[in-house]
Amino acid sequence: MLAAFVSACSVPEAVRRLGDVAPTPHERYARSLTDAGLHETALGREWLAAADTSLHAALTITLPFREAGYYDRSEARAVAWRFSLREGSRLSVSLVSEGLPAQIFLDLFEQTSDTTSPYRHRVSAEPDSGISHEIRESATYVLRVQPELLRSGRFEITIRIDPMLAFPVDGRGNSAVQSLFGVARDGGRREHHGIDIFAPRGTPVIAAADGFVRSTTPSNLGGKVVWLRDQQRGQSLYYAHLDSQLVSPGQQVSMGDTIGFVGNTGNARTTRPHLHFGIYSRGRGPIDPFPYVRLVTAQPPAIRADTQQLGVRAKTRNASTIVREAPVASADSVRRVERDAAIWIMGVAGNWYRVQLDDGTAGYVPANSVR
Repeated sequence: MLAAFVSACSVPEAVRRLGDVAPTPHERYARSLTDAGLHETALGREWLAAADTSLHAALTITLPFREAGYYDRSEARAVAWRFSLREGSRLSVSLVSEGLPAQIFLDLFEQTSDTTSPYRHRVSAEPDSGISHEIRESATYVLRVQPELLRSGRFEITIRIDPMLAFPVDGRGNSAVQSLFGVARDGGRREHHGIDIFAPRGTPVIAAADGFVRSTTPSNLGGKVVWLRDQQRGQSLYYAHLDSQLVSPGQQVSMGDTIGFVGNTGNARTTRPHLHFGIYSRGRGPIDPFPYVRLVTAQPPAIRADTQQLGVRAKTRNASTIVREAPVASADSVRRVERDAAIWIMGVAGNWYRVQLDDGTAGYVPANSVR
């Protein structure tokens, strides 16, 4: 019965659900509409259809991102944003509301090449919570936001990315990484299967994840090393050229614990002290560790346009205004409209308004192009 309901009502036709999984909060709410007979009303049908159409009409943005938005009780709308994420990053989505109910549905989908089901469901937020999701595969993702029916109010959403693992050298950052994954070694006879993080001798080296120490056996290539098993992700973290180790095989460590100190042992004796850090994934071998530890310093642009205009019917003031996919001047054009085109202000991001035209087309226009 549940499978039939999920197929018919709560899961958009474009979405693929894998395995026998419990229904999401969005799907449970869709079922409640059906149980109450609201799926036969015009507004109920519009709400269910919006869940699907919003994915196809997702606006393309770059992260980090912040927007203040508005929903009107007379409309059954959903909004979705599309963005690219790299393996090794962690997506964080937080949402606060004013006037809207606790049930604002947040759902993350991965875009696929399957033309019949181009969106694969990945994770949903439970009531009163956001999303924290580790990205195991580089791909394009779509985040959908949809509130309950018959509610008006405002919300503010923040979408950001962080590294999945802790940076492995204490007090250092991206600029300390001076040799990347895949570069040639030994005259091209082998490739560099990690990154080199330079720091003064004796700088603490930390556990980038919770795990247990698999081995500290030295080698001619790596010198004094530590192999740390990250069981949660099915991968091993490799620390080489250490000046000394502070852990022993079988020891459990937590993210942030000091496991050794930067040095130049092994085949790094003629180079400056640094940590060689590698990740080896079960079934894949060595993978690029930089996306897993790369620190993200960018902050979401501040909301500067007038949020009091949210929900207001307005018009364009310029002879020609380009409606764009994202709140940046370089974003692709969605539509060009003439002066006095009717718009509905649905969101504010930076100095841009997210607007909706009378035909349902959505996009961003500069705040100073609206009156």
